Amino acid sequence: MPSLSAPLSQCHWIDFPSVHDVRGTLSFIEGERHIPFDIKRVYYLYDIPQLAERAGHAHRELSQVFIAISGSFDLHLDDGVEQRTIQLSRANRGYLTKPWTWRTLDNFSGNSVCVVLASHAYDESDYIRDHADFVREARQRLGLDA
Repeated sequence: MPSLSAPLSQCHWIDFPSVHDVRGTLSFIEGERHIPFDIKRVYYLYDIPQLAERAGHAHRELSQVFIAISGSFDLHLDDGVEQRTIQLSRANRGYLTKPWTWRTLDNFSGNSVCVVLASHAYDESDYIRDHADFVREARQRLGLDA
């Protein structure tokens, strides 16, 4: 069996092109050019109460790019071995998450908008919704627990 790398080692920032002029700034995103997958689904979160927490799950197959189109929020990541918190606050920059990464969103500023680009259409069977189950499966997958 080939050795698997921890999913957080594959998560990273993606900077999007921006065109600036006196009328403002335009940024754009092209699937398979700026995003390392064909975009199959786009969804967005808005009107989020100040103390709300979103996500709270992991995926077995899905990759996603999170973008703060307006405002800011924190993205907490956990791959069963390592944890990381990313603050998103720029509309021309997204954060790529890979499968087998637990994600939670919180600390939303007022009027924040989070756009998510997804590699697959919605599939409930791809979700892992219990954190303890996720940690157990993720560590077993990495060969860390028997």
